[in-house]
Amino acid sequence: MATSMARRFVVEACVAAMAFALLAAPSSGQLDPHFYDKACPAALPTIRRVVEEAVAAEPRMGASLLRLHFHDCFVNGCDGSILLDDTPFFTGEKKASPNVNSVRGFDVIDRIKAAVNAACRGNVVSCADIVAVAARDSVVALGGPSYNVPLGRRDARTASQSAANNSIPAPTFSLDRLASSFASHGLSLQDLVVLSGGHTLGFSRCTNFRDRLYNETAALDGPLAASLRAVCPRATGGGDDNLAPLDPTPARFDGAYFTSLLRRRGVLHSDQQLFAGGLGATDALVRFYAANPDAFRRDFAEAMVRMASLGPLTGASGEIRYDCRKVNYS
Repeated sequence: MATSMARRFVVEACVAAMAFALLAAPSSGQLDPHFYDKACPAALPTIRRVVEEAVAAEPRMGASLLRLHFHDCFVNGCDGSILLDDTPFFTGEKKASPNVNSVRGFDVIDRIKAAVNAACRGNVVSCADIVAVAARDSVVALGGPSYNVPLGRRDARTASQSAANNSIPAPTFSLDRLASSFASHGLSLQDLVVLSGGHTLGFSRCTNFRDRLYNETAALDGPLAASLRAVCPRATGGGDDNLAPLDPTPARFDGAYFTSLLRRRGVLHSDQQLFAGGLGATDALVRFYAANPDAFRRDFAEAMVRMASLGPLTGASGEIRYDCRKVNYS
């Protein structure tokens, strides 16, 4: 009987060990920076080449590709849904309020997809992964930090204009609403501050800062306000698409965004909300990153990895689109 019990113990122990091993082993649904190493080792160098060409031709494109990734991930996860054109079956995200006449870079993604398909000799790399890698390569091209992008996302077969309207933080948001939006995606207050630092790159349209310009004069640096009024008239509709840089060095990844906030020179209401000059948590983070640009670079890279891992489709979910603008059956 003792022998029988011993055998049973050994069998149960082996079963338990096997079960633990299965749970501990990486699942097919996990993202991996080396996902394409064997399937197509030319994929990432090809993405980098096309991004570098696009950013060299128009430095603003780097910020646009970074923003495209952010707007993709904040709507049902990083699934490439922002790239889909409208169809008779759904109204996509391109015409949502945060995106229409604003989000750009779709043509660059198209060029990358064509180049990657040629390099891989087939449809191997998802559009969602292309957006994620293009954002990283854009940051690097403009002097920012590199980081390992987790890969293996698949592409959504649908998109939602209403989800985009409800999920992407607006430039008019208060600090509380910004924090709530990020928290709904599992991102912390520090992630909010450091990812907002992506506004060290690029420009904003007049329509996004007009209200701050004319109604928040006490919270806006006077000389900056004067320069902004030259490109953004008070009347709604006049000059809506005129651009102003989000910080003094819009084509260089640096800490100028945070030093601007310290001087009340945040162009967007949502940006200046991070620093009110008090003792709040975001005030302390803004001061810290303004004084420690290397820490900003490190923490930005880490936060980008967290954001890039939001709600991916993996395994048998979704598809790998042949054309990033439409699902494969259309």
